[in-house]
Amino acid sequence: MKKMLFQAFVAFGLFVTPTFAATFGPLVSPQDLNAVADADKPLIIDIRGNSKDGTSLFEQGHIAGSVNAPYGLFRGPKENPGQLVTEEHLEKVLGDIGAEKDRATVIAYQGANISDFGAAARVYWTLKSAGFTDIAILNGGLNNWEQQGLSFETGAVSPQKTTIDVTFSDEWRASREEILKIVNGEEKARLVDARPEEFWKGEKKHPAAAKPGTLPQSEYFVHSSWFDNKPVIADAAKVKQLANEAGFKGGEELVSFCNTGHWAATNWFALSELAELDNVKLYPESVVGYSNAGYDLANTPGLVQTLIKQVTGG
Repeated sequence: MKKMLFQAFVAFGLFVTPTFAATFGPLVSPQDLNAVADADKPLIIDIRGNSKDGTSLFEQGHIAGSVNAPYGLFRGPKENPGQLVTEEHLEKVLGDIGAEKDRATVIAYQGANISDFGAAARVYWTLKSAGFTDIAILNGGLNNWEQQGLSFETGAVSPQKTTIDVTFSDEWRASREEILKIVNGEEKARLVDARPEEFWKGEKKHPAAAKPGTLPQSEYFVHSSWFDNKPVIADAAKVKQLANEAGFKGGEELVSFCNTGHWAATNWFALSELAELDNVKLYPESVVGYSNAGYDLANTPGLVQTLIKQVTGG
């Protein structure tokens, strides 16, 4: 019966193949990505870099048809990794791999652990802010792809280059100036720290941060909350339930931050793209950029506490 109905829809022109985004949304499983017909294949951006011995992880094995643009190309300098790259830089990166704004695009990452998802989420956020509208993340990454028994190709790839214009939108970005207005009470928003509790409490800090602590008036909701102890993020229905239980709701501005906009990108992705809450923003440079600019943090330990930590290694 289903086959007869399908044939009738095709015969009368009533059957319309859904777009990639309508089919998968912001997440795509390995099975669903593998099932896409070759003619409809999205551009798959593999964001892995090199292994510890300096060899290319991409060349060792990648999904057929994918291109390589390591995560570092979407990040700022060592002293401020979360800093937003320039539009000109991103135009070159995306043009070199043959990206196009109107082409469906999937972000593939290793999927080694829960933290690893932040890299894919940060690239997703960057592409969306650059004007891409049909984007998805390969849920569970390439490790999940392999675990499903799907194959890889090896060797280098030479993409056909494109010319692309990038203009960043501030719709999903909180600038340092906006953060200062929130901290000073001039604007209203919830500042949500995606880091583990010890960072929020000032007991631990990122090596590039000027000092430990968190943004004033912030709360924390750790990025790992969206996962079930494995690098596969929950589906939209469960994320909406978790967001509701945590008190996140529409009608208020939420600003996600962490150390360098990595873990925070996971919270942004979950709340904005899966829970579909309006007005969720990412503060890309986060605590490292904020503290190194000389601004005060909350929960920063005093001098005596700091000396004790240095002596005890705690």
